[in-house]
Amino acid sequence: MRIAPEGYSFIAAAAVTTLLAWLAGVGPLALLGLAATVFFVSFFRDPDRVTPPGPQLVTAPADGKVVAVLDDVHEERFLKRACRRVSIFMSPLDVHVNRMPVDGRVVEVVHQPGQFHAAFLDKASELNEQTAVLLEDGRGERVLCVQIAGQLVRRIVCRLRPGDAVRRGDRYGLIMFGSRLDLYLPPVVEVSVKVGDRVAAGVSVIGSYR
Repeated sequence: MRIAPEGYSFIAAAAVTTLLAWLAGVGPLALLGLAATVFFVSFFRDPDRVTPPGPQLVTAPADGKVVAVLDDVHEERFLKRACRRVSIFMSPLDVHVNRMPVDGRVVEVVHQPGQFHAAFLDKASELNEQTAVLLEDGRGERVLCVQIAGQLVRRIVCRLRPGDAVRRGDRYGLIMFGSRLDLYLPPVVEVSVKVGDRVAAGVSVIGSYR
């Protein structure tokens, strides 16, 4: 199982704690360390995936549960137009590696400090700490991915820079430890998921260009 690089230090610390506690004969601490090791391995897992072909498709940028599908949202910071928004909540048990939803080019990457409300709440989209990635696809349409921090460790990792060329399904970052991703799509994309659906990054089709 592939592990996201950001997880190595967490896994190593938990494993060392487990070993030292076991050698010292402190059983409860050893069990706690083992549980933490298993949790971190699970959290930072980064499975290989096959992205479905089709230039018209939009695939999920995150694993988790769809908590909002809005057809007429005015995104004023980057898109400055009406668009569709799909929000995906990642619980601590989901894979947290984020992937590109479309082919294109990175136009802008902006980190915004903020608050740390529970990521599944709607106000998290506006108030929480977040990193926005603005993409321009081959059609000239613009798509916005916003990684939103949750209540726990609250670290956002984004490996992209303006000018980067990306492919749908490419890994580009992750969020720790319970978080959300908002995807803003142009009106020409027909969204095919609904609230309550479970999706997998790079695999689940969430919409298509008309």
